[in-house]
Amino acid sequence: MSKRYQRILIHPEAPSKPVPGAPCNGCGVCCLLEPCPLGMLLSKRRQGACVALQWNESLDLYRCGALSAPEVVLQSVLSHHLQGWIPVLSRALAFFAGRWIAVNQGCDSSLELVALRGPPEGHMISPTMKKEARD
Repeated sequence: MSKRYQRILIHPEAPSKPVPGAPCNGCGVCCLLEPCPLGMLLSKRRQGACVALQWNESLDLYRCGALSAPEVVLQSVLSHHLQGWIPVLSRALAFFAGRWIAVNQGCDSSLELVALRGPPEGHMISPTMKKEARD
């Protein structure tokens, strides 16, 4: 089987990706590559960064905005005529998001990160877990 590579841009201060099964540390790799089922609904796509993913400057990690800032996420994805429903929908989203994004289930990403040199900051992705520096 051939390896598939894809470039994703990751904040330079993001933590390293944990091994599969380890607790999520907010590295953002899985959500930057493709949205989870909830992210697909919010992002209206199956590939690419999830619109709900947010960088937390004070903690230097990524967080799911559907869980941590549902109002902000809904403001960015709902059409103008649905904006009045944000107070109700944000409470529902925050309530269900933890289950929908599998909080406390551990990292389920088996992707390999290969750091690129020079701008822009980013990583290459392949299906295995071996880390290697790229020249």
